[in-house]
Amino acid sequence: MNPLKIIFAGTPDFAVPALQALCDKGYEVVAVLTQPDRPSGRGLKLHPSPMKLKANELGIPVFQPSELKSKASYESLAAINFNVMIVAAYGLIIPQAILDLPSFGCFNIHASLLPRWRGAAPIHRAILMGDEVTGVTIMRVVQKLDAGDMIKKTEIQISEKDTTEQLTKTLAALGAHLMTEVMDELMSKGSLQSSPQDAASVTYAEKVTKEESTINWQDSSLVIARKIRAFNSFPVAQTEYREVVCKIWDAEISIETSQEAKIGQIIKLDEFIHVKCGEGVLSIKELQMPGGKRLQSKEFILGHRPILGDVFKP
Repeated sequence: MNPLKIIFAGTPDFAVPALQALCDKGYEVVAVLTQPDRPSGRGLKLHPSPMKLKANELGIPVFQPSELKSKASYESLAAINFNVMIVAAYGLIIPQAILDLPSFGCFNIHASLLPRWRGAAPIHRAILMGDEVTGVTIMRVVQKLDAGDMIKKTEIQISEKDTTEQLTKTLAALGAHLMTEVMDELMSKGSLQSSPQDAASVTYAEKVTKEESTINWQDSSLVIARKIRAFNSFPVAQTEYREVVCKIWDAEISIETSQEAKIGQIIKLDEFIHVKCGEGVLSIKELQMPGGKRLQSKEFILGHRPILGDVFKP
């Protein structure tokens, strides 16, 4: 069998461990496809993607087309000697003509147990909906969103403390391990077995928006705690406090109870800030005022002097 020559298409931190793992195992990654440098920060300077930084570190050629639909994009990729494409959170639509280029196929690392949570934000949605398990699926890439046949998947538990940031790192490492296993199998057997997804079980993980991040204190403490975990580290759950936007980075369900307090009202101050919800009480553990840094609740209480009866508003 011919040796594998891989193009890896990925952009954020999630994709980096898989690229590193493949190189560590001796696989030849002949090129990395990643999105163009983007302006960010106060000066809006152009910054490379995490995948570009890793590719440069590993000495792998980088291609950064703004789209893949043009003849020029196709020709530039067709000129590369490769027979496998791996995709992980690349962020651009890959046309069928390009998917057809690698003779062994195109494979995606997806951060959910497909067919649950196809789409852009599977980790956010799994936490937000209270899923007890999630995982990684390696699948064939097809034109329809995350609908390809599944090759391999593995499952992990979601803890009551997992945030999207933490779970993303865990699943990225898991995906890296799983993809190297798939490439090992492809090398040894020359082909891969796969199975179709159950169309009746499909759910979609819509892209997360900042508009979703506002806390509705009419919700239960369980629902609000999930939102805070799901939106850490983006877009970060927020609420109004003293007429400014306050970000809530960490919280948990409180054992405190209150029948008399208003919704959103602070009912107790100790090491945490305890807030009355539509059902139950939420213990805020970490928060951030505009222009300030993230503070543990003890620090926030000392610096901002909240008082019993203060109200957090939507």
